[in-house]
Amino acid sequence: MTGPKLNEKSTVAGERSGTRAVARHVRSSAYKARVVLDLIRGLDVRSADDVLMLTERGIARDIRKVLRSAVANAVNNDEQDAEELYVIACYADEGATLRRFSPRARGRATRIRKRTCHITVIVARMSDERLAIIQARAEGASASAQASRRARVERSRARAEEAKAAIDVVESEEVDVDDAADEAIADVADESTDDAADVADEVVDEVVDASADEDAAEEEKN
Repeated sequence: MTGPKLNEKSTVAGERSGTRAVARHVRSSAYKARVVLDLIRGLDVRSADDVLMLTERGIARDIRKVLRSAVANAVNNDEQDAEELYVIACYADEGATLRRFSPRARGRATRIRKRTCHITVIVARMSDERLAIIQARAEGASASAQASRRARVERSRARAEEAKAAIDVVESEEVDVDDAADEAIADVADESTDDAADVADEVVDEVVDASADEDAAEEEKN
């Protein structure tokens, strides 16, 4: 009986050409670990670490530790550059199963199987073509980030200039309001002065009329 066929991304090819790290007897089933390992297979180390960091499954923390250990092994033992590595292979094997029992009714018991697994992550250096593509993408992303930053700075400066112009307009309007208020006060004062002069003239006329009436009355008596 022949075994399963292996493709170019098989674990055997990864074991032959890469640097690996293994975590044994991890308290999780191999099925749960394989679901997360499928997410990072073939990714570069930085992208794989980001994916594991944002994965909500608990086994992702253990796989992230194994990935970091594989990268450290490649850097320290094989003198590789961490920025040039990618996950060439990763898999989870069945480990020992811890058997426990839970009591049930009528003296019976239910078997509880606590699964474990062995997690293996293998990293290798990327090809020159792939490295060139990743570097070009990084340079393009940095250029776009700088362009967006310049655009934000220009927009903020334009808003600051608009705010300054608005403040200048408000200050000039305040000066005009003060001038208008002074003119209004002067007009009121002039009107009040004219009214006072009219009242004085009327009083003088009344006094003159009263004195003329008194003189006429004295002449009649005489």
